[in-house]
Amino acid sequence: MVQYAHTGKESREREIPAPFVSEGKPEQKPDKEQTWEKKFNELDRYISLYAKEPGQLIIILQKAQDIFGYLPEEAQAYIAEKTGTPVSEVNGVVTFYSLFSTEPRGKCALDLCMGTACYIKGAQELMDTLKDQLQIDAGETTADHLFTVNTTRCIGACGLAPILVVNGEVHGNAKSGEIIKIIQKYRKGEDSESKKH
Repeated sequence: MVQYAHTGKESREREIPAPFVSEGKPEQKPDKEQTWEKKFNELDRYISLYAKEPGQLIIILQKAQDIFGYLPEEAQAYIAEKTGTPVSEVNGVVTFYSLFSTEPRGKCALDLCMGTACYIKGAQELMDTLKDQLQIDAGETTADHLFTVNTTRCIGACGLAPILVVNGEVHGNAKSGEIIKIIQKYRKGEDSESKKH
């Protein structure tokens, strides 16, 4: 049993870890901090599933991107530490593969192929439509985080040129009118979601 020379509250608190000392109600964490904590806890589950298997870094990074919506530096450093992989290697994988993003993405990812066949068949006109409709350039996300526009190189379906990939769904022989309809569809979907809340 620990004996105290001074029985005041201050000396006892030195022996008690900080999380167990409170004045009244426990301190609430800000929402953003709680959200990040939940995301890292979820990421931990995937790391524990895949980290022991060699060559699973890409799967872990994909799961992290699904959780965070992108791969912030904090998540990359966390994955590196938990998997025993150098941060430079993790970042090298993230920046090498176009499927990974280090910036927040919109709910609707619009990936326009700018390979030779697509470019010849009118991809630049489609890009101009995207810029005009969304008021952003390639590699950018709208202020409402609804749309992200990216360009890609040949995706291997040149017979369908020009190609727009919308959240992983390929739209071949794409036209400007179709792009406008896709944008309107996602905007309407967002409006109906916000009315539910």
